[in-house]
Amino acid sequence: MTKFNYMFVLAALLMVAACSNEVKEEAFDGEVIISGKLANTPEGELILSKYTDNSVEPIDTLKVKDNGKFEYSLSLEGPAFYELDLFGVKQVRLALYNEDVTVDYDFDNEESLAVSGSFDTEQVGKVDQLAEDYQAQINQLNSEYYEALSAKDEAAVKSIQEKALSLESDHSEKVKSTIDGMNGSFAALAAVGMLNPRNDFSYIDSLVTELDTKYPETKMIVALKQQLDEMRALSIGQPAPEIALPNPEGEEIKLSDFKGKYVLIDFWAAWCKPCREENPNVVRLYNEYHEKGFEVFGVSLDRSKDAWTKAIEEDNLTWTHVSDLKYFNSEAAATYKINAIPATYMIDPEGKIIAKDLRGPALENKLKEIFE
Repeated sequence: MTKFNYMFVLAALLMVAACSNEVKEEAFDGEVIISGKLANTPEGELILSKYTDNSVEPIDTLKVKDNGKFEYSLSLEGPAFYELDLFGVKQVRLALYNEDVTVDYDFDNEESLAVSGSFDTEQVGKVDQLAEDYQAQINQLNSEYYEALSAKDEAAVKSIQEKALSLESDHSEKVKSTIDGMNGSFAALAAVGMLNPRNDFSYIDSLVTELDTKYPETKMIVALKQQLDEMRALSIGQPAPEIALPNPEGEEIKLSDFKGKYVLIDFWAAWCKPCREENPNVVRLYNEYHEKGFEVFGVSLDRSKDAWTKAIEEDNLTWTHVSDLKYFNSEAAATYKINAIPATYMIDPEGKIIAKDLRGPALENKLKEIFE
């Protein structure tokens, strides 16, 4: 980028910041009106809830007139997500900032829901539809996958794994495209959760920086920034943090002991079914590439030593294994921000992170890229 272009972008950002400060004062000190009309209402209540850090908390019950109309004034402290529960039949997610929103629905017509007036809420609707479509595709693939496993059809299993990787990649691009079309709406925060921060760190980091400029001091953004700062040390190109844990014999083994090799850090556990299903693939690739300089460093999140060592023997895992047997409270899990397994990091001979979450065909393709 030339110096001229950089200055142009900087000036534009400053203008956005100035405008956002102006809007902030009007929106945060005012109110948003939630209104609408309901037809053929069943027994029940119209409940408004607010999304908090860990839950959705009811804040009020809205009164519906005999003619089906309702109107509610909500004071705002900042941009936030709410949910309108329509008599327990349908839930509508609302992104509220500085625009009123109207919700109309006929309970005798499932397709009749109409939400208007709030650009942010309209964008959240797109996000929710994207999530619903993706979940349906995942459910279908899961069904096919377990059928193939039961039939011991290895070719079908591999094909489905490749489809899953392609689906994940396509979904990520759709999410980012949807966010890019939001024109800076804070509704983008509803979509961020569908991205994998280990794979899309740079994109998320850039997005949060943009939103922080437009919506300064917003609680959700402040929390996201803190999480990103913690993950920054785990981004591609960064040195892999040290892991020093005991092996089954009680001897402390360090990740740095393998400097000079390509190392797959494999977070797994005996109780983790997807981990155990992936093990034959890792065994095959380890046997194929070990003599060329490929190592696997297995970090178990088990609690039971017996279960851990039994799984190692049953799955014929001949590489190095370590664990402090503290489940997700493991020191290594905390260091690498592991909240679900299987999870992997690929480390180069210099000890730097070069890839994350490699499994199935993705791991095989990466090893071919490195060694062939």
